[in-house]
Amino acid sequence: MASNTLWIPIAVLVVGFIAAVSIGSIAWYNSKRPPGWEGKERPDYIPKVNSEDEKN
Repeated sequence: MASNTLWIPIAVLVVGFIAAVSIGSIAWYNSKRPPGWEGKERPDYIPKVNSEDEKN
């Protein structure tokens, strides 16, 4: 019986990992570009988040 409920913590880990990668990617693309990435375009599927840097 215990093996039937093992999928619950595994599913939580998988969903948490996907959420962390998604949120991290959005944050990285909306941050200042690291050296060598200054001229790269933002992918269309990444939402643009307003920041104080754009007001200057």
